[in-house]
Amino acid sequence: MYGSPLSNAARKIMLLGSGELGKEVVIEAQRLGVETIAVDRYAGAPAMQVAHRSHVIDMLDPDQLRRIILEEKPDLIVPEIEAIATVALVELEREGFKVIPTARAARLTMDREGIRRLAAETLRLPTAPYRFADTLEELQSAVEELGTPCVIKPIMSSSGKGQSVCHSQAEIASCWNYAMEGGRAKKKRVIVEGFVNFRSEITLLTVRSVSGTVFCEPIGHVQKDGDYIESWQPHQMSQQDKEQAEAIAKSITEALGGYGIYGVELFLTDDGVLFSEVSPRPHDTGMVTMVTQDLSEFALHVRAILGFPVPSVKLLTPGASHTLKAAKEHRNFRIGGFEEALSLPNTQVRVFGKPDTKKGRRMAVALSHADDTDSARELARRAAESLHITYEN
Repeated sequence: MYGSPLSNAARKIMLLGSGELGKEVVIEAQRLGVETIAVDRYAGAPAMQVAHRSHVIDMLDPDQLRRIILEEKPDLIVPEIEAIATVALVELEREGFKVIPTARAARLTMDREGIRRLAAETLRLPTAPYRFADTLEELQSAVEELGTPCVIKPIMSSSGKGQSVCHSQAEIASCWNYAMEGGRAKKKRVIVEGFVNFRSEITLLTVRSVSGTVFCEPIGHVQKDGDYIESWQPHQMSQQDKEQAEAIAKSITEALGGYGIYGVELFLTDDGVLFSEVSPRPHDTGMVTMVTQDLSEFALHVRAILGFPVPSVKLLTPGASHTLKAAKEHRNFRIGGFEEALSLPNTQVRVFGKPDTKKGRRMAVALSHADDTDSARELARRAAESLHITYEN
């Protein structure tokens, strides 16, 4: 039991990271009467616009992070991005604060090295071959060993930043520089992955709660430069692949522990399912669940972290999402095209409310449902293409 928001008996959650996914988490938490606090590195972030209050700090600074948590004393600390001083979260958890799903999970999934070593070396899950490199010279050796094409990523980044495909020895230096520009927390280390010839890639949303582990229907998606463009649910796959995907997802999420939703990314190949990455929070490709499921990934996350039961997840209809991205960096802009987009049947639009644009930054998403995923994808694509960004002086 808990009281009303802003009262002494309120239950409080603090989001560390306040983008479009955090905004939906705040909305769902408030539907259950929870007091919400949004934290990010810049003012006016999407979740800040709907939370009860907000703070702007450098979340990679452990002293700033500790100060704001001790000041607010939240019941639940909910990381929504990777770039957080997780050492401070580990210490605060030892002192009695509750980190979602756990401080260890936040620490391991903050960088690609920790989670890859857990998956491949500890749990023995199938993955692409990989190497790590701290210098350009080490990267050249890793590429030579794995061959080209290969994928080069910073060990810490989000939304595909700094990720590239290296097609030849001549591209190694530019891939290294791109990774250094896109990485976070000044980490000069990259992971090099052997190229996987996959049929498709999916997100398997996996919910851990007091009810046990349940899975959402698989979500297919298309990425460009490591960032998602569109997604759809359900993604058709064989029963054998589905069972293997669920086994992989259960293994990695059980190892990470805690309650909440995990976005487990997987490759479907001719030789079976490979583990790719995992996020201990709602996943961007999972925005499609706002029109496909009885409970969206955000509602599921909030239920689970509050300790409420999640006995099952029901797919109501096939659906799809398609993003609207900015073409350049600008402060003064407007988004238009709503009349045309919303004239399409079974279609919704979510505008994130970000204060400025950057090249490739997601600014909105179109969501559509239909009798089949192909029709839903076409509707969502048309809706997203109807939207447009106008830049003003």
